[in-house]
Amino acid sequence: MKNKMNVPKATMQRYPVYLKALRKLQSMGVDRILSRELSLFVDIESTTIRRDFSFVGSMGKQGYGYDVEDLIATFDELLGVGFDEKIVLIGAGNLGRAILNYNRWNHVVGEIVCAFDIDLKKLGQASDIPIYHMSELEDKIPEGCRIAIVTVSKNIQETVDRLVDLGIVGIVDFSSEHIQVPNNVAIKSVDVVSTIQELIFQANNFR
Repeated sequence: MKNKMNVPKATMQRYPVYLKALRKLQSMGVDRILSRELSLFVDIESTTIRRDFSFVGSMGKQGYGYDVEDLIATFDELLGVGFDEKIVLIGAGNLGRAILNYNRWNHVVGEIVCAFDIDLKKLGQASDIPIYHMSELEDKIPEGCRIAIVTVSKNIQETVDRLVDLGIVGIVDFSSEHIQVPNNVAIKSVDVVSTIQELIFQANNFR
């Protein structure tokens, strides 16, 4: 596999789309697929697909196409499947509980191993996952944990700073607030309001 650090951001964002589609195709009994066929399935230009795949060394064979199983294995490795990431959840409110109940990452990139909250009523267990008080963060965070999901609405920067000090290098942020992190920490913000605004803008263009 080529150095994934050279993969453009836009290409990297399409890889999960390809992986999801390829798994669906495999469940349908598809063993190999041409780029033009996959293009119809994911609504991405075939030229873009071929270029995206070239970054991971999967060029396919002319007239044969791509081996679906091989592509799935390639993207599994690239996207972290089987890396068994230990993920921590910060905030066990309504959104946090929903994420805990969903917790399908155990078959994708790892699993949520514990959660933290400041509300004593929320402590204990949810979906067999222990929930600790935030005051225990430094003591209870699993060794080697690198990824955190943050759903809290207060003291967000302070919370993120604590996580970074504990070795967290990747954060999924649901707070919709501006957060500052060091250059060696990646943060992915999930902003539902902005997403809806983008959809409204696109829908208006369809008129």
